[in-house]
Amino acid sequence: MKPYKFKPYLKTTLWGGYQIAPFKGISTAQPNIGESWEISGVPGHESVATERGIIDDVDLGLTLTELIDKYKDLLVGKRVYKQFGNRFPLLVKFIDSRQDLSVQVHPDDELAQQRHGCPGKTEMWYVIKSDVGSKIYAGLRQSITPDDYERLANAEPVNGHSPMQDVIATHEAHEGDLYFLPAGRLHAIGAGNFLAEIQEASDITYRVYDFGRKDANGNPRELHIEEAKAAIDYRVWPEYRTSYDSTRPVSQLINCQHFVVHRVVVQVASQVDFHCDSFVVVMCLWGEANINGIHIRKGETILVPASENVLYIFGNASFLTATIG
Repeated sequence: MKPYKFKPYLKTTLWGGYQIAPFKGISTAQPNIGESWEISGVPGHESVATERGIIDDVDLGLTLTELIDKYKDLLVGKRVYKQFGNRFPLLVKFIDSRQDLSVQVHPDDELAQQRHGCPGKTEMWYVIKSDVGSKIYAGLRQSITPDDYERLANAEPVNGHSPMQDVIATHEAHEGDLYFLPAGRLHAIGAGNFLAEIQEASDITYRVYDFGRKDANGNPRELHIEEAKAAIDYRVWPEYRTSYDSTRPVSQLINCQHFVVHRVVVQVASQVDFHCDSFVVVMCLWGEANINGIHIRKGETILVPASENVLYIFGNASFLTATIG
């Protein structure tokens, strides 16, 4: 089974920019592209297979859900298929923030199942590039109670400044920065950041504060202040930026119950085995290479089946990889 490429879903957003299309090497007149959903099993936005390097490939045109139904554990892995069935457990994106995103929080699996009948949303960000002075907002800088939060979130902004902004931890953004965002952590991507996001396959977001912006029809964007109250982790943590060894050719970035993410840098050739019964998502951040017989270049993402998940890489490139377990 050779790796699959999929057609990206390009999403226009109020805060989106202009970097995603050139980064991916595609031409489009679509404006304000904020997100490229690279691999998705989210209903209504399921990825469609477009290339595998096989002549007369009968799998082209199939959705990711249809491919999992066809190949089952051969595609995703025995444990993954037993746990998730035909539902792909991850959503993988590139994000371009021309403006600040809203301050938001995601419910955990238990709360999301209770309220929405779907998984929660734990995610991670890897900063590919950032403008000088760009910010990442993640976590609380001071301890607050649920009642404090509700009071701050409902307070009227003064000169465009909300008191909510005073309690959220602010970080200078730099290329290569890594942020792990477990469900419950308040967060926002600041203007001028281009990053990769790997998350649980959920699109449930509670918007807490949105800088007073209006939607395309001139109406204030919907907030979810009450819904977020029960979802927020009110603890203050000593550090919100995640450290890793950037000098290694293969560095583990995140290892949590929802996904395991590595950064892989290859010069000429490499063989990478994660020793797991799982598919491998490979996002190319720079350069180009051949992986298991399929060409991949900057801005592209492939899905390597679990049955052939040792990566044989020839080229000069850097990648993010995501597996389950």
